[in-house]
Amino acid sequence: MPERDAVIVGSGPNGLAAAIELARAGLSVLVVEGADTIGGGARSAALTLPGFTHDVCSAVYPMAAASPYLRTLPLDRFGLEWLHPPLPFAHPLDGGTAAVFRRSVEDTAAGLGEDADAYRRLIAPLVRAADGLFADLLGPPFTIPRHPLAALRFGLPGLRSGRGFAEAYFRTREARALWAGVAAHAILPLESRPGGAVALMLGLAGHAHGWPVARGGAQALTDALAGYFRSLGGEIETGRWVKSLADLPPAKAVLFDTSPRQLLAIAGDALPAGYARRLRKYRHGPGVFKVDWALSAPVPWAAVDVRGAGTVHVGGTLDEVAAAERAGFEGRHAEKPFVLFVQPGVIDPSRAPAGKHVGWGYCHVPPGGGEDMLGRIEAQMERFAPGFRDVVLGRHVTTAAAMEAYNPNYVGGDISGGVTDLWQLFTRPVAKFDPYRTANSRLWLCSSSTPPGGGVHGMCGWAAARSVLRRLGVKPAA
Repeated sequence: MPERDAVIVGSGPNGLAAAIELARAGLSVLVVEGADTIGGGARSAALTLPGFTHDVCSAVYPMAAASPYLRTLPLDRFGLEWLHPPLPFAHPLDGGTAAVFRRSVEDTAAGLGEDADAYRRLIAPLVRAADGLFADLLGPPFTIPRHPLAALRFGLPGLRSGRGFAEAYFRTREARALWAGVAAHAILPLESRPGGAVALMLGLAGHAHGWPVARGGAQALTDALAGYFRSLGGEIETGRWVKSLADLPPAKAVLFDTSPRQLLAIAGDALPAGYARRLRKYRHGPGVFKVDWALSAPVPWAAVDVRGAGTVHVGGTLDEVAAAERAGFEGRHAEKPFVLFVQPGVIDPSRAPAGKHVGWGYCHVPPGGGEDMLGRIEAQMERFAPGFRDVVLGRHVTTAAAMEAYNPNYVGGDISGGVTDLWQLFTRPVAKFDPYRTANSRLWLCSSSTPPGGGVHGMCGWAAARSVLRRLGVKPAA
């Protein structure tokens, strides 16, 4: 096999982002993917009935739209089109009401009653500084912020827990529920820090760049990244599971878009014992129980505004969301789970036959959780969308164990690459000034188990690629 400058194991968004950055610098790069299709957490498939396209893992892309790196790439030339639903997200409540997030700060505030002024004061200045904040907060750790005042304004509320953030700044049931739903994306108990930072980051992305879906499905994002990479001379091999370093061609650098556990399984013998021991201490969080639905009609939400939201946070009040998210960390399956639901058909009719829709949703469960959550998830849907079951034509269920079987990097069904609590936010995968470079000078980790963590933004891959270029003495592309 010919020698490459770099080989990347795994073709998720971070692996492809790393591949692109290295190829742009003139390196020869090969991406090796075990599955028959590329994409990692950004794939689409026909999971239910003919004519219905479902996103296998990720489905909505606020951080891709806001990414300081992905935004610089000409992905539209390779078929990617972002579609923005009428509303980025909404949070239904009992009684046919809902808290609604709109692209405009002013319009969102206007729907929050007595919290309107508090919302404007907190959020508007951060939105004006959003792109600078994203560059600072999503970049490599241990660097000096280029926008220190904005970072300080973000950090004060962001260092709170999700619950602490919602209760410190807002008083109404609607505003607290709205932020509880966003904070639950952190896959942390709402009482844990820094859930407030995750909520703020996603909220700022929503106001600054929206919460779009990719026309045709998540696979379109992957295919655009791969198309651009190949245009730079890059190579991709699929259907080739890597069991050891001996399965790879010779290369100056090998990057792993994998979990630390998979890195150890493949290359553990090439890592010093002390470093390997630290990797084994890396912590993963709850898994997910996911359902994909083929629907005969739009979801019949009781709150009319929710019908135009691309993403719907289904879980009730702040207290209810907090109880549901705490359960997974305590080894319990929530009786009333928080359901993250996506209805791409509000803006993308290509996902289903004419007049029909797809639904995408999951709840958090204990790692590898084996209980069947379908009934509880659909009960929550019926609570806020009476008649939901009547529009279901077909279902596809993915348990936490099945999620890991589908993608071994989802350890226990954890789709976010590991717990992002305050400690592990800064020690992914171990405490190290350059966390991407392992203790073997030829091996790097570029997955969401490195900073800045989970989310489809490509910044883990970009930062790892920059580390490789520094090591090889190669100047990045302008």
